[in-house]
Amino acid sequence: MGRHIRRREPRHHWVLVSLLMAALVGVLLIQGYVQRGWGDLNATQPSATGPAGPHLNNARPVVNLSGAQPTGAGMPDHTIALTFEDGPDPRWTPRILDVLRRHHARATFFVQGSKVAQHPQLARRIVAEGHELGSHTYTHVDLAGVPFWQRQLELTLTQKALAGATGLHTRLIRPPYSSLPAEVGASEYAAAQSVGRDGYLVVLTDHDTRDWSGRTPERIVAAATPAGPRGAVVLLHDSGGDRSATVAAVDRLLTRLDGEGYRFTTVSEGLGLTETHTAVTLPERIAGLVLVAGQQTGRGAAVALTFALAIAGVLTVLRLLILSGLARLHARRVRRAQSEPTSGPPYHPPVSVIVPAYNEAAGIAATVRSLVHTSYPGQVEVVVVDDGSDDDTAAIAASLDLPGVTVLRQPNGGKPAALNTGIARARHDILILVDGDTVFQPDTIERLVGPFADPKVGAVSGNTKIGNAGGILGRWQHIEYVIGFNLDRRMFDVLECMPTVPGAIGAFRRQALPRAEGPVSTDTLAEDTDLTMAVCRAGWRVVYEESARAWTEAPTSLRQLWRQRYRWCYGTLQAMWKHRGALVERGPAGRFGRRALPYLVVFQVGLPLLAPAVDIFALYGLFFGQPVRVAAVWAAFVVVQALVGAYALRLDGERLTPLWTLPLQQFVYRQLMYLVVIQSVVTALVGAPLRWHAMRRHGTFAADSGAHPVVRSGR
Repeated sequence: MGRHIRRREPRHHWVLVSLLMAALVGVLLIQGYVQRGWGDLNATQPSATGPAGPHLNNARPVVNLSGAQPTGAGMPDHTIALTFEDGPDPRWTPRILDVLRRHHARATFFVQGSKVAQHPQLARRIVAEGHELGSHTYTHVDLAGVPFWQRQLELTLTQKALAGATGLHTRLIRPPYSSLPAEVGASEYAAAQSVGRDGYLVVLTDHDTRDWSGRTPERIVAAATPAGPRGAVVLLHDSGGDRSATVAAVDRLLTRLDGEGYRFTTVSEGLGLTETHTAVTLPERIAGLVLVAGQQTGRGAAVALTFALAIAGVLTVLRLLILSGLARLHARRVRRAQSEPTSGPPYHPPVSVIVPAYNEAAGIAATVRSLVHTSYPGQVEVVVVDDGSDDDTAAIAASLDLPGVTVLRQPNGGKPAALNTGIARARHDILILVDGDTVFQPDTIERLVGPFADPKVGAVSGNTKIGNAGGILGRWQHIEYVIGFNLDRRMFDVLECMPTVPGAIGAFRRQALPRAEGPVSTDTLAEDTDLTMAVCRAGWRVVYEESARAWTEAPTSLRQLWRQRYRWCYGTLQAMWKHRGALVERGPAGRFGRRALPYLVVFQVGLPLLAPAVDIFALYGLFFGQPVRVAAVWAAFVVVQALVGAYALRLDGERLTPLWTLPLQQFVYRQLMYLVVIQSVVTALVGAPLRWHAMRRHGTFAADSGAHPVVRSGR
């Protein structure tokens, strides 16, 4: 209906959304790579991958492997190069730097590129205080145990991190899990040769203090002290665990050997090397800054999404539990009301049924017949308003020649205009609004009208069922209608804050309808939600009558489903904004505003907007986190949904067989609904009017030519 709205909705934002999702994937991939690498620090040292060879048996600790034969060098006498690896660490590196500064000593820090990117200020402090940096790979991998491409990636990323943090590149490297030259096996030597050909000097050690093994400061000092006046390269750690013993040992070592005439300097200065550090170019600095920012963003995103996933999970499960509890309460109320004897005469007022129709030739006959052939004992008039259809909708409705049916024709003006025309023509005070593709059961009108016996009731929502639920898409929609829409309506009924009486089946008291701008406003594309909210704000009760059932034709393709839900969601956003004043109003209007609107904002807007990022993070957890736990959480969530769904289906008297499609729904249908919300929110924010998307009808009920269509959900 309503072809007069034709301006196109925005499309360019999908490029932005895609870029944002790609950026999120990128930073999470960086964080995932880093996270897996950091796990190596707590693992045992890899065993040698081959027998030790003679290549470095008598070598000095600083080895040049760029030529055919290795050449080595060591510290001069009375010269010690303290080397620290596995950092920088925000807890231990500053303490070690403080000790070195007190003793006017300098050292070499073999850093992990990932930790430099995470703590660039520490790398800058190391350089600013006169120390030097070397590479310890990006994520502490065993260079002998990874393929060539990963080895190159580790070295390249480390250089980029150093460039971004300090503006420098380094030629010094210490491969992880290496210490004394004589302990380098054949495969480790081959890996060291590979990095040597890339221009690196491999810095091993003369004294491995094994401070990571829980030694006391005294034992660390003893292991670091050279024999006699000889110089040495000493291996220590400033990260990877509790390094308090290392901090104490460095202080004692510097104090002792200072008095013996030793100097503590960097590897490069001790050997008289130049150009071990080079300034980077501007493009290299920019690339490094991008890497640093990307890793920090990835870590922040991982932390934020962890909390978001937890909050979303808790809210979703809490919602399901609350829905189930209130649905049970609603069911008890219904049973109690049915068991109580009625007082007074039967309530069967005359009713007017209004059917706005646009291009409904496929199903209008079944709709009108179901309205006329009703078991309702009161008077029923049916007003069909053809809203400028291009097909034979009006002619078909008129040719039925059924008693009490009036067919009106008007130029196309949209569904609200058609409804207003029908309401103006209707003669009775109880108005039933029905879509042109909907079929009533014989007792539907009576069930729908019954609650109006209470003079406080201004509107009644019926129970919409899917008539073409045979395929998997139909089953998904059937599950959504029963579990989502109908459970929500039971809750809203109990809390007295019903936001929507569906256009497919709803009834209104004429007195409850707005009068200022016409009964049905044209302000939104969700005229049923807008109208219902107006009725609630006017102080009337809106209730849900589960036994008043109507069968409607659901979209049969993802494209049609997208168009329908896009219009619904966008129109609901418009209605929520229009009626936002209910949040601060008093009485029934305030009750509606403070109960229904926050619920819609959180569960129909907020969580769906967050869901794509959460889903990406769940995949991140499968690949880089704990896949068993992630799969278990997902399975538990599906089980909870299935249990709630089974209860909802039972309340509606439905079979449970559609629940087998629930796991599949998480991968296609749910994602589609999330994208619908994103599109709708963006459209609303940019202020672009949405054109009406008419759904193609297939005449689900057309084959039934009888007076009382018998429709079953495909289960």
